[in-house]
Amino acid sequence: MTAGQADRTPPRARRRPDLGIADALVQASFLVQAVLGELAAEQELSIVQMRLLGVLRDRELRMAQLARILGLTKSSTSGLVDRAERRGLVRRTAIPVGDERAVHVVLSEEGRRLTAQLGAQVARRLEGATEHLSPTNRGRLSGLLTDVVLHDAERHGIDLSAGQSSSAQRSVV
Repeated sequence: MTAGQADRTPPRARRRPDLGIADALVQASFLVQAVLGELAAEQELSIVQMRLLGVLRDRELRMAQLARILGLTKSSTSGLVDRAERRGLVRRTAIPVGDERAVHVVLSEEGRRLTAQLGAQVARRLEGATEHLSPTNRGRLSGLLTDVVLHDAERHGIDLSAGQSSSAQRSVV
């Protein structure tokens, strides 16, 4: 190609440089965080509040479990749950057996509604980022990322399978 000629190769056909696993994952996380941040701001939520809703979308957890999954201290988790409870998004329920002080945190009806709405919006925006991939490659990417996430959770002693019987029932928030 001469200096004055434009590259007329369709964007899909151009070979893109491989970023490497670390940079590709970091760049992908920036993409995801941007989507989550935009949607959270639209609902006047912080990203960590949005993560709380996502974690509770298909399970109820003790405060200690929530703290571990969210990577927060128990006091930070308690404050997070207090704020979400004041907004009517979650509620605390007593655990019937065992420690009377222990409680589970569950989504309220409003929390379930908002989580479903946000999940659909997140899915639409992130699917747009992968729409150029073939169905086969989208499936591969999904499978590989699932394996990475589940392996990392297992290494840290976190059970992400609670309440998830199929990928069709999972929300992405």
